[in-house]
Amino acid sequence: MKKHITILEVSKYICFLDETARKSGMQFKMGEDFNEYIHITTNIPGKPPTDPNFRPDCSRLDAGRAFWIVGKDQSGKVAHVQALRVDNLTATNLAGHLESLKAFYANPKSRAGSGSSCICRAPTAQKITRLVAYHGDIWLREDLRGQGLTRTFAGIAFGLAWVKWAPDFIYALVPTWSIEKGVADQYGYLHREAHGAILSLPDRGIEEDDWLVWLTRCELARSLSGRS
Repeated sequence: MKKHITILEVSKYICFLDETARKSGMQFKMGEDFNEYIHITTNIPGKPPTDPNFRPDCSRLDAGRAFWIVGKDQSGKVAHVQALRVDNLTATNLAGHLESLKAFYANPKSRAGSGSSCICRAPTAQKITRLVAYHGDIWLREDLRGQGLTRTFAGIAFGLAWVKWAPDFIYALVPTWSIEKGVADQYGYLHREAHGAILSLPDRGIEEDDWLVWLTRCELARSLSGRS
């Protein structure tokens, strides 16, 4: 499939967004060491615990397969975090990946707690396959919400995902309030389906019923080029 945008163009786009964020008083740092990421996110007041998807004691997060972004304000306090990983689902699809719990644990049989389960009722999840990027653990400090930063940090994440992987799909799992308040739209996702992940991880106190939101490879490229 022909690319709609070059890596050079995406790099310029990322630099533009980074400069926009700096003018707002926020500086971004990217990393691949998820032990460092967990150390950072564990100490953020008001942020829910990071799910197993991005915990190195649960998931395989090798360099080149996953990265995180942390934004700090002018005083050096953490104001934003997000993380991305890529999975090769050529032999399966997103629905199977979620329901097998392999989206959350490298080895569900040994690492998932008793009673853990995930049900995916989003029809399109069965068609999402090949190289698939997951965008999650998204958090923005409350005092910075509603200032247009959401699209900026999501754009940086999308740009880096394209440069690193050019995935066939990129998706997120978001709560109903994110859909109702239009936050998922601000991220730039074009598609949504309810009950993307009805997740129960009793040992971690997780009971969720999230929407699946996603972009195809071509849609991701168009979003980075500014074309609709």
